[in-house]
Amino acid sequence: MVNVRAYISSNFAKAFLTIFLPFFLIISLVYLVKISALTSKIQITFGELLMLYSYSIPDIVFYTLPISFVAALANVLIKLSIDNELIALYALGLKANKVLRSLLLLGFLFSLLLLVISLFGMPLSKQFYSSFKETKKSEAKLNIVPGKLGQKFGDYYIYVKDKKEENFHDMVIYNRTDKNEEQFFAAQSGNLNKKNNITSLVLNAGYGYTYTKDKLQQAKYKTLEVYDKSKNRNYHFKGVFEFWERAKTEKGTLHRLLFYIFVSLIPFISVYIVAAYTMINPRYQANHSYIVIFSVTLFFYAIASSLQKWGTFPLLALAILFTSSLGLWLFHKRVTRYF
Repeated sequence: MVNVRAYISSNFAKAFLTIFLPFFLIISLVYLVKISALTSKIQITFGELLMLYSYSIPDIVFYTLPISFVAALANVLIKLSIDNELIALYALGLKANKVLRSLLLLGFLFSLLLLVISLFGMPLSKQFYSSFKETKKSEAKLNIVPGKLGQKFGDYYIYVKDKKEENFHDMVIYNRTDKNEEQFFAAQSGNLNKKNNITSLVLNAGYGYTYTKDKLQQAKYKTLEVYDKSKNRNYHFKGVFEFWERAKTEKGTLHRLLFYIFVSLIPFISVYIVAAYTMINPRYQANHSYIVIFSVTLFFYAIASSLQKWGTFPLLALAILFTSSLGLWLFHKRVTRYF
């Protein structure tokens, strides 16, 4: 029996990696594109981009692993059925339940891994990601693009005609302090200056205008320093238990928690449902593995999405009990009563 378990586990590992790795790479590309879009707002190095990507890995694994498990499970069982290997095992006196035990153990381990990722890894990684963005914004490392309108420095709008290295040339700054007062500054050159975590924009050789409904004031300056007065939010980092404790008062956090728990349990509670339609006798039953994969995945994620919108803990328990009972009933009706 040990050899049979090892053989089934080996086949499952090959099928799982064949499905999981392409999914993982495709979704990784989507996250990398999303992360690279941040460069339009803040400056990040290649190393920082990789660090942000590492914060996204728990999310990528969480969303790809359940689907990959269901697909790999269906493919392995249908392959063993079509090759008559399951029939051979039944002929040797092994019951279908015993053949499925090693896959049940794998499903339990995968669900345990997903619970750890979703309940511990994802809250931490999301906070690291948010904290990094807040830190970069507070540093005000602006990616000022020459010729682009609508760029902001604090409360000021900036237009730069040209940029060479760290120096700006032909700059225009506009600020509307209130409904009745506006400010306009023009400078031949300028640069960003940072000192003691305070960022300022230094303008050289220019004119400034302040005008209201009643008067216009003009000033000529050699050097003018404009400070970023926008308030930087200090990100409050929460521990895992503090993070999920909000579920007591926030429905959004509660529904997200229920969604994570149910999706994490998909590998374990889907084993019997998938096996009921993929442990077949190839002489009398057709191969519908793709339909099984699509239907089972859609079924479980429909329940998970419902929990995310309207779920409570009693409904979560009911959903787990219902899907588990349904799987056992289908497996008994279609497989164990014959094998």
